[in-house]
Amino acid sequence: MTAQNSRPGPRLRRVALLIGHLEVGGTQKQLALIALELRRAGVEVDVLTLSKGGPFEAPLRDGGVGVHHLGFARGAGAGNARTFARMVGTLRRLRPDVLHAFLYHGYLIGVPAARLAGVPVVVAGRRNESRLDLRHPWSAVLDRAVTRMTDHVVVNAVALARDAVSAGAHPDRLSVIYNGLPGAAFDPAEPEPVGTSLPVLACVARLSEEKGHRFLLDALALLARRGRPCTLVLAGDGPERDRLERQAAVLGIDVRFLGSRTDSAGLLARADVVLLPSLTEGLSNSVMEAMAAGRPVVATSVGGNPELLEGRGVLVPPSEPVALADGIGRLLDDPELAGRLASAGRAWARKHFDTHVMVDEHVTLYRRLLEK
Repeated sequence: MTAQNSRPGPRLRRVALLIGHLEVGGTQKQLALIALELRRAGVEVDVLTLSKGGPFEAPLRDGGVGVHHLGFARGAGAGNARTFARMVGTLRRLRPDVLHAFLYHGYLIGVPAARLAGVPVVVAGRRNESRLDLRHPWSAVLDRAVTRMTDHVVVNAVALARDAVSAGAHPDRLSVIYNGLPGAAFDPAEPEPVGTSLPVLACVARLSEEKGHRFLLDALALLARRGRPCTLVLAGDGPERDRLERQAAVLGIDVRFLGSRTDSAGLLARADVVLLPSLTEGLSNSVMEAMAAGRPVVATSVGGNPELLEGRGVLVPPSEPVALADGIGRLLDDPELAGRLASAGRAWARKHFDTHVMVDEHVTLYRRLLEK
């Protein structure tokens, strides 16, 4: 990336990025990419977490990025009020030019704090469809109020731009910036050994209700009844794990639970088909990484998935195990089709997911807002 401060216009001195935590997740991975690339471009960067750190913290610190845990706690009441006051003080001390708050709780708390601290530019990063966040009657009211307080809203898919406008964002203060992938995502990887003679299906996603794993397990059982048994490998962890393990046992299907991990390159290299059965989605990192790895993908037609996979993968309706099973069977039975879609996806990913382009677009936006 071109050194941003050599360009004409206001100098971008310091950026603060805010998120709930640094555990394994697609948004956390993208935040780390943005932070490290900004730092390499000569911008001072601080990452603030509402609660705790996680696996992405060490690479950030090693790259010269400051990491600050604010200490918010669920249900802490007066304690969180004091933490909010300390957060305002932290922002006043750091004096960033820009605060970019990611995800619903990040901008719900971060935008008012930044305004009180006098941060010049405040950006909200929406990464989910609003129905995932606005599950309580008062959530939509708060969301609209906070959105009006921001200078700009950034989303990572056109589908999310439409969703953000319906949730109160002004079209003139809204930008779509696609996620980025590091160059290593396109490098060949050694396939991870999976002890099975069956076709291997892989799903890299948090084990939470909105990811739709229960429908995927039903689809696997349908395939087995059709004489097409497969081994399903799940990379991720979350509140649905126990229930999914019980469901797999009842159905009598071969499901391997690998737990949370930050690197799935070997697993993707081994997979015959990569799956994402989400009920709601932003712009999925796991689908992007599968495309970069040249793997055929079956995903539900929600959120940004159609933008990624139209003509480059198999899209199916959400919550429909029969459609999932049909899509998987279609690729397993037609290797030529699977290879053609995988090649198209990889070529499209190379063109659209350059990390430097993504960060350059953020820098351009930040500086334009500072100039205003």
